[in-house]
Amino acid sequence: MARIGIIAVSDGRDHVHHRNTGFIRSKVDALTAALTEAGHEVVSGGLVATNTGATAAARSVAAAGVDVTVLYYAVWAFPHFTMLAADATPGPLLLVASTDPTEPGLVGMLAAGGALDQIGRAHTRLWGAADDATLLAEVGAHARAAAAVASLRGSTFGRFGGRPMGMNTAVANTDQWIRKFGVDVEEIDQYELVRRAEAADPGLAAEAGQGREWLERHATVHYDGDRLTPELLERQLRLYLAVRDVAAERHLDFSGIKAQPELTEHFATADVAEALLNDPYDWNGAKAVHVTATEADMDGALTMQLLHRITGTPVLFADVRHYHPDRDVWDLCNSGQHATWFAARSDDPAENLAKVHLYPEVFFFPAGGASVQHIAAPGGMTLARLSRLDGEYRLQLMLGEFENFDERTTGELVARSTPEWPHAFARLDVPAPTFLSGFGANHVHAVPGDRRPELRAAAAQLGVRLEEWTR
Repeated sequence: MARIGIIAVSDGRDHVHHRNTGFIRSKVDALTAALTEAGHEVVSGGLVATNTGATAAARSVAAAGVDVTVLYYAVWAFPHFTMLAADATPGPLLLVASTDPTEPGLVGMLAAGGALDQIGRAHTRLWGAADDATLLAEVGAHARAAAAVASLRGSTFGRFGGRPMGMNTAVANTDQWIRKFGVDVEEIDQYELVRRAEAADPGLAAEAGQGREWLERHATVHYDGDRLTPELLERQLRLYLAVRDVAAERHLDFSGIKAQPELTEHFATADVAEALLNDPYDWNGAKAVHVTATEADMDGALTMQLLHRITGTPVLFADVRHYHPDRDVWDLCNSGQHATWFAARSDDPAENLAKVHLYPEVFFFPAGGASVQHIAAPGGMTLARLSRLDGEYRLQLMLGEFENFDERTTGELVARSTPEWPHAFARLDVPAPTFLSGFGANHVHAVPGDRRPELRAAAAQLGVRLEEWTR
């Protein structure tokens, strides 16, 4: 979960502070216990009743590397203590007030928040009893968002290849990324992947063979002797191993692979590699997800990394392929790559792979290889995308529901687009004209559950405009 710092702000008059100490401690202890029970790590900054104490407490909490700092108001508190603490706290700031009417905690929070408004110090105000489920969920959401945002800073994106097929939305300004998100970009030519994948390395070849056998054992592989052969599948697996090794050597936190047209026309598609990189497992067992965007989509990869850091799960990457108005359902269908985890969203790889088909690549990709086909499992999803409007970032956000249909209906729906590719049939909480008129890219990304609270908080912490859609 997240690391949360808590500083209780008190009255600066000695006799009032001494009278209130027990009351404040009881409220802070209850909040600390509730957050700890929810899985968070709490760092205590103690009670603040002097100007020097405010600065010292804030510096101590900040030095502990907390994701978010809570300034807690159980009683009336001198606002200048908040001002000093905020100045010594560089990270996200939550002002939380007790709603126990026996003491003016709300008054203390409002006075402190107003003072911070006057100097333009960003903060969020929350209130409620220490065991209030809504309050705990809101604090947790802000803390998880802060941890995700903080994890971006100092990270590195590996960009294999350049702009794909003239796709402007797949390319971002590296200066803007480092300034706004703290993310560096390592440019790597796709030839490095080809060179490694074609190297006469017995260990690499043996591991690719193990991967092929694992896929043959657990998924359904449709060899055709031309576009998909065991040799081509192993080539795709060696491409996966090449990305894995480069990422480890160059300390890449997430990546994107251009693929089209050079790899897809002369080597093999990157679909298998991208699926496995985004999966939490391979034939060696459980592994970390390495977020990887198709077509080296930079803003797509950044969105995926933010979602992954919030949820810990794989993140869907898909084209917005088609809208079925008769069903009010979207076909989110990518060119052969969704993480196989989405097939059943199971912790057991075999359960997911049992629903996966590896089909020969279609005519777009003459070099051949396998596309990773499945129908995404049903369930509530959060869909999002970081995109730019007139050079400024925005986060477009909505809820959706992935749906499954009977076999006959599914066959009819996939046949209308590309049946060899993976599909997620999504009912979105936004009218189709609104979505098509305003969505800022051809790629969209999704994670299970309602993660809007974290993403709202993340947008605010990043200074990114939020565009949230709903019917």
